[in-house]
Amino acid sequence: MAVTYKKLWHILIDRNMKKKDLEQLAGITHYQMCKLANDKDVTTDVIGAICVALNVTSDQIMDFIPDDLQDGDC
Repeated sequence: MAVTYKKLWHILIDRNMKKKDLEQLAGITHYQMCKLANDKDVTTDVIGAICVALNVTSDQIMDFIPDDLQDGDC
């Protein structure tokens, strides 16, 4: 199962924030932000820090994509 953080990027746009702003606010590294930007797995600590910083829940910043709906599948 894959994950997507599209919801997170929409929140940043709505709040007129840049990824760098979120890095500083949540106390996460640039490497962790790059993983998020590429829909890679990150630790629950990273997700938790983002949720606290933005005052949201995890389901408001990410979605899981079932394996049968990933790229190339019909």
